[in-house]
Amino acid sequence: MTSEAPAECFVYITLPGQTEPVTAGRFALSVDRRGTPEGRFVYGRSYLERPNAVAFDPVELKLSPRTYSTAALNGVFGALRDASPDYWGRRVIQRHLGKAQPGEMEYLLHSPDDRAGALGFGLNQTPPAPKRSFNQTLDLAKVQAIVDSIVADDDRPDGDRSAGAADHDDDRDQVEKLMVIGTSMGGARPKAVVEDEAGLWIAKFNRPDDTWNSARVEQAMLILARACGLTTAESRVVEIAGRDVLLVKRFDREKTPAGYLRARMISALTLLRTEDTDQSRDRWSYVLLAEEVRRVCADPAQNAAELFRRMSFNALISNIDDHPRNHALIATATDWKLSPAYDLTPAVPVSTERCDLALECGDAGRFANAGNLLTQSARFLLEPGEAAAMIDAMEAQVRGTWSATARAAGVSERDCERIATAFAYPGFRQQQEA
Repeated sequence: MTSEAPAECFVYITLPGQTEPVTAGRFALSVDRRGTPEGRFVYGRSYLERPNAVAFDPVELKLSPRTYSTAALNGVFGALRDASPDYWGRRVIQRHLGKAQPGEMEYLLHSPDDRAGALGFGLNQTPPAPKRSFNQTLDLAKVQAIVDSIVADDDRPDGDRSAGAADHDDDRDQVEKLMVIGTSMGGARPKAVVEDEAGLWIAKFNRPDDTWNSARVEQAMLILARACGLTTAESRVVEIAGRDVLLVKRFDREKTPAGYLRARMISALTLLRTEDTDQSRDRWSYVLLAEEVRRVCADPAQNAAELFRRMSFNALISNIDDHPRNHALIATATDWKLSPAYDLTPAVPVSTERCDLALECGDAGRFANAGNLLTQSARFLLEPGEAAAMIDAMEAQVRGTWSATARAAGVSERDCERIATAFAYPGFRQQQEA
């Protein structure tokens, strides 16, 4: 690719029940006279004529012959941005291209075939054949070494970094083959996608500067969440060369003899029609998310209740990383539903009196407090007594079993001591002022 980024690309989709992509439309990105990016998307006529055609999302890009336009998210529609690399994937692409700040179109075109969801991007009208081979779990030691190299290089002062074409020719090769296979969902933690006989997994690696063993702790939280009644991603921890790696099963893929079925997937950021900036946080809200979930999901009551459980669990473990990209909807066929929970990580509250989630959860804003969670329970289609009983049961489960769950998941006694204050912290039951 030349240094001049393409102004447009084709967008492909793997339709429900299929394993081969088809061309769905065209996306163009331009900049107006004021320097404001503008994105335009139009579905192709032949795609709209398909009897099995589906919309990319239930919010912005509904099936229609009209030309859609947006200036949000640097001109990239939410459903397309959700298929673009996340923070870690962007770092890898920057390293691969040798650019400090590639354009949004470059991120789309250089993101891997196994990106989140069912969409793909390319410069040819005919979509490429789906990728047939992936890193196997036995490659994890090699992938871990490259992760360490990227983290170490990015952590050096700017003047100490290698630069130019001589920088890392061999390493670039490995980065292209092994690391530009990250997923677009799930935050900044180093990751890659690997395959075994069961299907595709996101491998999440510990960093040398982690305060505790993140792989073991996150695995424990996923187990604890399941015990609290949440639907979570399947997961396991493997030890590679004496180091732990968390494997989280891809819930947007299903392995079949013919290839991988793909589920459409959008983040809560797209569903809420907001952005991941401080200026847009007025719409970062579980209550607003519940309203949207009720509007677009096929089973509003079940999905709204699941969201309430997830919000309550995040409050009980002090998960302050519950931002809108860490919630998603998926559609394996026509209907949309909440995805399984993922990225459940505790944080040690700074104050014993108040811990704030990333999303507003009640009348008192982001306050992770039982009374606050109950103030808007009706918006989750729950009766007050039902919601209170749900919180009581989850609190008892968390208080009574978090330590044993963590130890059984291989979390060390020292790490348990480090995270102990995250669980049902004192402020969770603090009486709110009238």
